[in-house]
Amino acid sequence: MTEHPRVSVVVPAYNEGEQLISVLDRLFESVRLPCEVLVVVDSPDDTTITVAEHYARKEPRLKCLVNTYGRGPANAIRFGIDAAAAPVTVVTMADGCDDARQIDELARLVERGVAVAAASRYMPGGQQVGGPLLKGTLSRLAGRSLHMLAHVGTRDATNSFKAYSTEFVRDVGIDSRDGFEIGIELTAKAKRLRRPVAEIPTIWLDRQAGVSNFKVAQWVPSYLRWYRFAFGPRLTAGQLRERGAGSGRQRRHGEGTAAS
Repeated sequence: MTEHPRVSVVVPAYNEGEQLISVLDRLFESVRLPCEVLVVVDSPDDTTITVAEHYARKEPRLKCLVNTYGRGPANAIRFGIDAAAAPVTVVTMADGCDDARQIDELARLVERGVAVAAASRYMPGGQQVGGPLLKGTLSRLAGRSLHMLAHVGTRDATNSFKAYSTEFVRDVGIDSRDGFEIGIELTAKAKRLRRPVAEIPTIWLDRQAGVSNFKVAQWVPSYLRWYRFAFGPRLTAGQLRERGAGSGRQRRHGEGTAAS
């Protein structure tokens, strides 16, 4: 790279193999801001690695990272954001469902001062094409109700396709350890800190190949936790970190109890 990146694009991936190539093609064709793209996998034997490393020979902005924080998309995203070199981080999926042409627009919203810029399927001009009915219905209900009742600044808090101020994320921390609930977690934290959140309409297309790793039943409790968290009084960053440290101690204690 000849320029310091203005945006770090984090792409959590799991055994995408050759399917990743078309996604990377669209991404590098679409993003015009100086960028780095961090493809994050869970293990050294992931089929994504060979493809990503071969692609990186012609595209120096691409890096493939092996996540050391633990398995699962939440840990991959946490690892990628911690490795990000740019002041703006965009999270997008490796399945090609997100519109890469919007990464620049989302990043520029963060550069203008918002903590979170969301690509919204549920605002006027947005659309969700395909995907499981139950997942889409729950997501739509959560997004619209949080917008109306908690005033979180977006109608699509659950969408993972978002841009963040990297400084904001590192300041408030990420407590999620399971699925894709980081999107709603950071939106809820921005609301409690009274940091601005913006949205633009997006058209989400269900993946055309491979199988989704989204686990509705397993991850719903984590989503509900952050849904409830969005309703509450203003907090400072210090108070937010204290609450996160407390929940972390509880989680470690529970793990120790279960192990014993």
